[in-house]
Amino acid sequence: MQKNLLLSFPNTPFQTPQFTSIKDEDFAPAFDILVDESKKNIHQIIENIEKPTFENTIEALENAGRLLERAQSIFYNLEHTDNNDEKQKIAEKYSSVFSEYENDIILNEKLFQRIDAIWKQKNTFNLSAEQEMLLKKTHTSFIKNGANLDENQKEKLREIDKELAETTLKFGNNVLADTQNFILEIDNEKDLEGIPTMFIEQAKNTAIQKNMPEKWIFTLHFPSYMPFMMYAKNRDLRRKLSVGYGTRGMRENKNEEVIKKIVNLRYQRANLLGFDSHAAFNLADRMAKTPKQVNDFLENIVQIAYPKAKNEVKELEDLAKKLDQIEQLEAWDFAYYSEKLKQEKYALDTAMLRPYFKLENVIEGVFKVAEKLFQLQFIPRKDIDVYHEEVKVYEVKNAKNETISIFYADFFPRDSKKQGAWMTNFRGQSKNNNEFQPSHTSIVCNFTPSSPSQPSLLTFDEVTTFFHEFGHALHLILSDVKYENLSGTNVAWDFVELPSQLMENWAYTQEALSLFAFHYETNEIIPQNLVQKIKNSANFQSAYQAVRQVNFGLLDMAWHAHNPAHITDVYAFESDITDRFRLLPKTEKTIASTSFSHIFQGGYSAGYYSYKWAEVLEADAFALFEEKGVFDPETANALRKNILSKGGSIDPMELYKNFRGQEPDVKALLKKTGLI
Repeated sequence: MQKNLLLSFPNTPFQTPQFTSIKDEDFAPAFDILVDESKKNIHQIIENIEKPTFENTIEALENAGRLLERAQSIFYNLEHTDNNDEKQKIAEKYSSVFSEYENDIILNEKLFQRIDAIWKQKNTFNLSAEQEMLLKKTHTSFIKNGANLDENQKEKLREIDKELAETTLKFGNNVLADTQNFILEIDNEKDLEGIPTMFIEQAKNTAIQKNMPEKWIFTLHFPSYMPFMMYAKNRDLRRKLSVGYGTRGMRENKNEEVIKKIVNLRYQRANLLGFDSHAAFNLADRMAKTPKQVNDFLENIVQIAYPKAKNEVKELEDLAKKLDQIEQLEAWDFAYYSEKLKQEKYALDTAMLRPYFKLENVIEGVFKVAEKLFQLQFIPRKDIDVYHEEVKVYEVKNAKNETISIFYADFFPRDSKKQGAWMTNFRGQSKNNNEFQPSHTSIVCNFTPSSPSQPSLLTFDEVTTFFHEFGHALHLILSDVKYENLSGTNVAWDFVELPSQLMENWAYTQEALSLFAFHYETNEIIPQNLVQKIKNSANFQSAYQAVRQVNFGLLDMAWHAHNPAHITDVYAFESDITDRFRLLPKTEKTIASTSFSHIFQGGYSAGYYSYKWAEVLEADAFALFEEKGVFDPETANALRKNILSKGGSIDPMELYKNFRGQEPDVKALLKKTGLI
């Protein structure tokens, strides 16, 4: 019988996971053993008769569950990228087990007494700035999550956390199921009018995979959904696909009651911990400290953007009426006529850009940008195991030829894979016994796959998505801290999007595009006039996009900044919040909330505003690169030294001011996006 590979660190290059040798049936027994081992490690800390010190308590706690954390990271990353019934059952079973395990730590009175004793005497320990931050975060986390509650309150908290873990998992599974269960079948070639050949071929491939070779199949996965919405002339079919997308979590797998349960449990939990709301709880240790500060920030932007956004929609309405006698522009018309308007205004057809963005070239280009900015090398490694044959893996070296990370990239949609794009990791960066431990960093996307006649050619939006997720990855790749829980993206939630959104800017520069934007057939570099068109169109419908983003942020805050007990109708509640800044007619019974995974399953509850918040930071930060040069070594080094390498080891505003020399200015964003 093969030993369980999750129970020890592997003897592989850089201790990378042995994916192909790990079986689904390994996870449950490994979790049981590793939870027990971690509890024993915690018990040793508690029972230590020596006086509490940073090393024997805070540092020991940091390392108590390393093998368990590694096994969890492997499992949950696979559950997002290579899901199946068996993994779903494991996730459902262990969501409550892990919730209880975490509460066993946070709510342990003896453990907290040791942490609190160190906190109260911290000035006597001669701690480094990083050690002081780890102590602060540990102490704050215990306080915020119930360490000071009495036994009855602690028991209530355990019940809430167990229910929340199970319910948020159910939310995500429902969205995935409704996404997978919807297909648009086309058997009349006329209904494909307007759609570029590569997407028609893609739809035929999908149909063949689903044993319907005589049809064309479009799905709700973005590389299939978005091209159809942008190019398909058949308005009725656009409506059908749009409604399918907007009713995820409302069809066979209903999320309305799930949402109500989640927000009420979160509210009860916050109250139990002494906060007025879940938003107040979450914002206590973020750059934006209160719900009012967040709402004021969002309102200020939307008041400026909304009048301009109405004008942008009016432009589309006029075009739709002129071209097709459309009297009322609907949600399913927006992408279609936006694409036509972009062509009319900028002579820029999204499809004309694709030949210059062959995926392999974009990968190489992104790496070249990292090389020019931070002197990084990305070396393909065929000997490092991957969890799917499509995954690429690289060893990352710095200017001193030292290995600082292993980088995984998973680019294409699969039925077993969740939608969207994200950065994750299988291991953070740390220094154990002063020995540098490279991170295992990963980005996951759902890009346009290849077709029989063409390689994978990305849209420009997909290129910027790549740069975005790569920015997150760089935050961990360049991390240089001692403690893993302070490494990379372990920062305040409204600071985490700064590196990612900052990196998007390079996709719009001539200097970066000239490194990788070559025509996949002729090898011709992207013409300068096309680059100029990309720049000219950068703020196309920027007001509309700002209103859309702010609406999501306000909806998130509405769910989480108040007592949700009065909410009986999810559809009506969302409509009340979003109608104020509505730009297109409401589509009956389609809403965002039932598939709003960012806030109901991901970590963005009471935090969706952070995308807009980080846009202010990145606009202000990139203004310095524009002033000094987009590949200016001094500015890039300052970014690496003051932000990217520091992770969460220093307060984020202090990090930002160390880099920029000033606090961020919201006018930088308004100016950059053409709103002022």
